[in-house]
Amino acid sequence: MDTLQYLADGFSVAFQWHNLLFALVGVIIGTAVGVLPGIGPMSGVALLIPVTATITSGMPTSAAAASSIILLAGVYYGAMYGGSTTSILLNTPGESSSVVTTLDGYQMAQQGRAGAALAISAIGSFCAGIVALIGLILLAEPLSNVAVKFGPAEYFSLMLLGLAAVSGLAGKSMTKALIMTVLGLMLGTIGIDAVSGIARFTYDQPILYSGLEFLTVAVGLFALGEVFKTILEKDDETGAIAKIHRIMPTKQDMKDSALPIARGSLLGFFIGVLPGAGATLASFFSYMTEKKFSKNPETFGKGNIAGVAGPESANNAASGGAMIPLLTLGIPGSGTTAILMGALIMYNIQPGPLLFDEHPEVAWGLIASMLIGNLMLLVLNMPLVRVFAKIIETPKKYLLPLIVAISFFGVYAVQYTTFDLFLLLGCGVLGYLLSKNDYPVAPLVLALVLGPMIENNMRRALTISNGEFSIFFTKPLSLVFIIAAVAWLLVPLLLKLRGRKVIINEEG
Repeated sequence: MDTLQYLADGFSVAFQWHNLLFALVGVIIGTAVGVLPGIGPMSGVALLIPVTATITSGMPTSAAAASSIILLAGVYYGAMYGGSTTSILLNTPGESSSVVTTLDGYQMAQQGRAGAALAISAIGSFCAGIVALIGLILLAEPLSNVAVKFGPAEYFSLMLLGLAAVSGLAGKSMTKALIMTVLGLMLGTIGIDAVSGIARFTYDQPILYSGLEFLTVAVGLFALGEVFKTILEKDDETGAIAKIHRIMPTKQDMKDSALPIARGSLLGFFIGVLPGAGATLASFFSYMTEKKFSKNPETFGKGNIAGVAGPESANNAASGGAMIPLLTLGIPGSGTTAILMGALIMYNIQPGPLLFDEHPEVAWGLIASMLIGNLMLLVLNMPLVRVFAKIIETPKKYLLPLIVAISFFGVYAVQYTTFDLFLLLGCGVLGYLLSKNDYPVAPLVLALVLGPMIENNMRRALTISNGEFSIFFTKPLSLVFIIAAVAWLLVPLLLKLRGRKVIINEEG
């Protein structure tokens, strides 16, 4: 009964006129971000943090945090909706989790069924969003109650698991992902040490005493990095856009999509809850599952609507599922949730088990707004499919200056220092160089957010045990998390080595 009461309180926050407006703006921007190839939810959310901080500056802290996170979360799950548009119409994924949608979505568009593919992806995304929200409502309170019992040793090991999970699954090379994780942890040590009060890696520069601002680094790496990539690689080619005729799917389309949507929603939600797994993995798993369940697997890749319905449901459900470890444990499961976590910390609100006790209006207001936002997306996406398809045609010469302007004005509005503008530029160049050489940026951002918390919990645990590292192995939960973190890194490595041996034996 308490949960229903909290949810009712959440709706009272979400139904405030300005929060409804924030949710609407968030989902519209999110859909546009998903539609525009290359920007993606991480860049979109990072770009809007300074904007929301400026807009909510006159509000009380909790109210400002609730409004900001409602808008930013709207961008996150809105981008999951929008990513399918370019995949279906242009054969170009809006973001990585929509890669699988190109396989059958574009084929459907070539057959004159683009409208049905877009409509089914919108309906599937809506159903998946509702499934994820029901899971979030049911699991949020029990999980946070369990997490309250965690000590510093358990928190240290859990955060280590979060880092290992993202590092283990980010990018093509685990070595590169681990390098980026270590770089993020190193950047997180810059500034005044909270325990001893000694300046670390500041080189007598007072501007560095407070450390590197997460917001500046995130906007630089994601948003400006993408701008430099587009300019320097002259990435401005656009394909022929498929024509949209009938928008509403037929009864047969609905019948063929019902089970894939249900399976994709459940599968995506449970994969999303796992730290580091994310929407991309969920959509791939869903596609493979649908192919296995299908009576005609040979039709996949040739315009089978189940190949659109399943993955699109899965990536949306995964984005909702990823909110559970973020809100209840304070562990971001992906790059985008790491950015959302950084946004909350900016308002001195720590995501984790105490969030539901100390700031229920933020936690439950966000959950309620996600329900409203999903409804808004369904209402917007069905009739506005043709409008969002036009966004694809936005010339890069108008889009890029807009992104640069928002980045610079946004960061300066929050930080008020020219140092942060130079840091923004430097991070933009670094972001471009990293993506050019296939170094994943998400582990760096996650490590930058989690690094100081990992260090604080480790030192607190060592203080309790008088410097004995055995505390991390004698506490049962802590040991389980450490074993899981090691397994997360070693299992893919062992599988890769085993696969290599099989190839060598076959060749031999």
